[in-house]
Amino acid sequence: MDDRLKSLVLDMLEWMGPEPRPYTEVIEAWRTSCPRLTVWEDAVEEGLVSSAVVDGRGVLVSITPHGRALLAESGRVKGHGRAASARHPLSPLAGRGLG
Repeated sequence: MDDRLKSLVLDMLEWMGPEPRPYTEVIEAWRTSCPRLTVWEDAVEEGLVSSAVVDGRGVLVSITPHGRALLAESGRVKGHGRAASARHPLSPLAGRGLG
């Protein structure tokens, strides 16, 4: 994964926060039709996120231990939480010439 895409994957993991989120919410925010921005697909392929059906709640997506380790290695754990969900999840793209 190239550095620009890795940065976006880290943005997604940070945005997700420590608690599981509904699959529909994550996909709505992070899946793109651009073949060069495969943020969701790369996170799944790299084993950074997992999904599970939870009775009464539907499909929930969580960060795996490997994903949490990647966040910790990047130094992003301190901002990890739901407060980040207040801003549009793809807002970091604008500053990178991608949005």
